[in-house]
Amino acid sequence: MVCLSLCFAVMPCKVVAQKIVGDSIVIESETVPDSLIAQLSAFTADDVQSHLSFVIDSLCTVSDPTRSLASFFKELDELAAGKDTVISILHLGDSHIQAGFYSGRTMRLLQSQYGNAGRGWISPLRITRTNEPDDYFITTSIKKEWVVGRCIQATPKAPIGPGGIGLQTVSPFVDFNISIAPVNGAGYSFNQAIVYRGPKSTPMLPSGALRDSADIYEGNHIADLKLIADTIRLDKLTDKLSLQSTRRKQGTDSLLPAASFRNLYFGFNLTNGQPGILYHTIGINGAMFVNFTNPLLVRQMASFRPSLLIISLGTNESFGRRFTIEEFSGQIESFLALVKKYMPHTAILMTTPPECYKRITINKQRQYVRNENSARVAQAITEIAKKEDLACWDLFQATGGKNSSKSWYDSRLMGRDRIHYTKDAYYEQGKLLYKALMNRKTEIQ
Repeated sequence: MVCLSLCFAVMPCKVVAQKIVGDSIVIESETVPDSLIAQLSAFTADDVQSHLSFVIDSLCTVSDPTRSLASFFKELDELAAGKDTVISILHLGDSHIQAGFYSGRTMRLLQSQYGNAGRGWISPLRITRTNEPDDYFITTSIKKEWVVGRCIQATPKAPIGPGGIGLQTVSPFVDFNISIAPVNGAGYSFNQAIVYRGPKSTPMLPSGALRDSADIYEGNHIADLKLIADTIRLDKLTDKLSLQSTRRKQGTDSLLPAASFRNLYFGFNLTNGQPGILYHTIGINGAMFVNFTNPLLVRQMASFRPSLLIISLGTNESFGRRFTIEEFSGQIESFLALVKKYMPHTAILMTTPPECYKRITINKQRQYVRNENSARVAQAITEIAKKEDLACWDLFQATGGKNSSKSWYDSRLMGRDRIHYTKDAYYEQGKLLYKALMNRKTEIQ
């Protein structure tokens, strides 16, 4: 199957497109220029609101005839009533999610209503030379020695962890510097960081000002999950944490040989010790359902113990050269079977992707046409959700349905690639998801 690699631009990236040559379709790619970045961020929330006449407000609710979200809504009510607990949500998706604008707005709105338990999962995406959400930064002094594994690779170049990526290096020394963005990350100070690493990786210790104010709890090797989760607890909230690897044998001054380590790291989980919502976002550019249909990966994600799993996939499959509803439906069902097996107590919300264009070339002329498979993808997702007794939010219909991509593009709410949306358009979609959840919560009470 042909995959459209969807990359939301924080730096130039590759976008794959279909090209018609005679009676055949071939694949070509081009670099998205930096000018697209400015275009995607150029409009304010007021601009978005003034162009949203094509949003179908009556469809801003979740279809859930079997009340499968009732347990999740009950947890929200208990949290609102003052229960000292943390509700974990996992939002899984492709580049629409990796950018962090869509899911980030839903996260912020839920936390403003039910409490903020922390930023949750963050991945060192920029180190892997791809885009990262704009509310945090992860840097390292190691520049060219990383081997990056991604779940979208047929054979990952390095083992992957719960965030769908893995970074491996032969360097005996590893450092990470985590920073919460001063404006976009406001409210996400943390006093606990869980470091997810490979079984033979060197542990990480705080350095700098926080070196002597941290308690380190080295995690046990979870053999079935092929990872170790170390907990670093600080005596105060912070927006910055510098970490360095250590070969020191725990409880001693002796150093273990560098050759005994295989430095592999996956990401971090940041919390603040408060009750509320912990919203983990895992988005991988170019991802499809088949890329997450991996028993180990699903088990790793299950370690977050999500009360709700939101699945926002399907755009990349819609660019498949030989796309069929039958094959696509089978891929969804295979993934859901793993989720139900390893997350039996997790409520599931499926979402459909909005409509987009695809680029074709006819007689050496580049043209953009409506991606007709968008509607087929949305139909398949909604039908499977109904068949599997799962909740579903139809973003495709809520944003206008067939031909809606023209309205969004004409209103300057889509990027020049006509696949991705502007930052504020994504914010609006995240707001619509929050509103759909709250509307459904009201309906079943």
